[in-house]
Amino acid sequence: MNIDTLEAMLAKGQDSTMLRFGLGKAYLDAKDVAAAAEHLQRCVEMDANYSAAWKLLGKALLGADKKAEARTAWLQGLAAAKEKGDKQTEREIAVFLKRLEK
Repeated sequence: MNIDTLEAMLAKGQDSTMLRFGLGKAYLDAKDVAAAAEHLQRCVEMDANYSAAWKLLGKALLGADKKAEARTAWLQGLAAAKEKGDKQTEREIAVFLKRLEK
């Protein structure tokens, strides 16, 4: 789905973690890191265990040159991924954190 379709769904009141994640990913893919971060932040506020959303939130924040905030998001995502056994996201976030420390 494209951004306009997702935004229309949100405007109709169909707010959900999946919709916010979809919007965040779509905006991140479109290189609009501010909008991506806004939707992904809302997503993790709705579900703090959504490890994939934390991962993308960190990417959006890093893209906005907010390294400390990206690190915090990734650390929270790492904890969420470990909690739910999401090994793939756990590995990816670990790589992002290592790169950030360089």
